[in-house]
Amino acid sequence: MSSSMTTSAQAQQTKEEIKPWIRRFGRFGYMAKGVVYGLVGVLAFMAAIGVGGKTTGTSGMLRTLAGVQFGEILLWLVGIGLIGYVIWDFIKAIKNPQNKGAISRIGYAVSGVIYGALAFNAIKIAMNAGNSSGNSEQTLSAKLLSQPFGQWIVGAIGVIIIGYGLYELYSGWSERFMKQFKTGQMDRHEQKVARKSGKMGLISRGVVLGLIGFFFVQTAMTANPDQAKGLDGALSELAQTPYGQWILGVVALGLILYGIYQIIRGRHEHMSFGKIK
Repeated sequence: MSSSMTTSAQAQQTKEEIKPWIRRFGRFGYMAKGVVYGLVGVLAFMAAIGVGGKTTGTSGMLRTLAGVQFGEILLWLVGIGLIGYVIWDFIKAIKNPQNKGAISRIGYAVSGVIYGALAFNAIKIAMNAGNSSGNSEQTLSAKLLSQPFGQWIVGAIGVIIIGYGLYELYSGWSERFMKQFKTGQMDRHEQKVARKSGKMGLISRGVVLGLIGFFFVQTAMTANPDQAKGLDGALSELAQTPYGQWILGVVALGLILYGIYQIIRGRHEHMSFGKIK
């Protein structure tokens, strides 16, 4: 009895501590994440059908965005939006509103660090300070390989990424992600778009994450940081397989749909803080 009362009190305390504007900021963050993946997918799809574009990752997409009209304004919006997503990730990791286990909470924290770096990069490029190039995955791998047990650490990272990719595949195929939505507040068309975009988007992202994880494992086995690849490398590898342009086109469409799914998620996901609106 006392345990349930304590849990209830903690939940109430969390609701009191978290302000509604933070929840709205988090929703904006999901939408910013959706824009990032949607634009990566658009560039990859253009490359697949041969009308320009390129198989780039998130950082490369941000640099591409800086070169278009009003690109710097868009970069500021993306960067600020991703900060909202980062804040929400850390709230989930620390406050644990969904009563998740330790692994999930660690995953939220890691996600917060990754998207925090992406937000910083977007703002840095918007301020015309992001002129550096290079493969960040290779840099990270080189630093890790130089540490004691570095190969084991890189290999473990690869296995974790593969595992998360498989989870995304399963979540997309089984449509478990629909539990995250407030379906009672969505009309039939919104539910259909969320279901279709989420299914294809999560499956495509799962495939790409699996490839990225494989490259990290390969790096651990060869102790060669040049083997490490990120999103851009994974897309490039897909393009080089038999029927690669077709496969790249399908995966690129999936990433576009993943972006749409994230935007819908920002609008309709269950967020248990602040006033329900």
